[in-house]
Amino acid sequence: MICVGNARFEASLLVRRVYQRIDDRDAQARGLVRVIDETGEDHLLPAGLFVPIRVPGAASRAFAISG
Repeated sequence: MICVGNARFEASLLVRRVYQRIDDRDAQARGLVRVIDETGEDHLLPAGLFVPIRVPGAASRAFAISG
């Protein structure tokens, strides 16, 4: 997901940054999305702050590698 807005979340979200999404059907039903931030923690945030994107394979593998 790419962050396209950070209203009310300026301290924790950076616009234009890519965030990894975790599937969460309950959150989605409530208009939320679960994303992982730079610390490796997951957070529920308004879905309207993000747009889904397709990440090329090599970049996608980079998300799977932990620090």
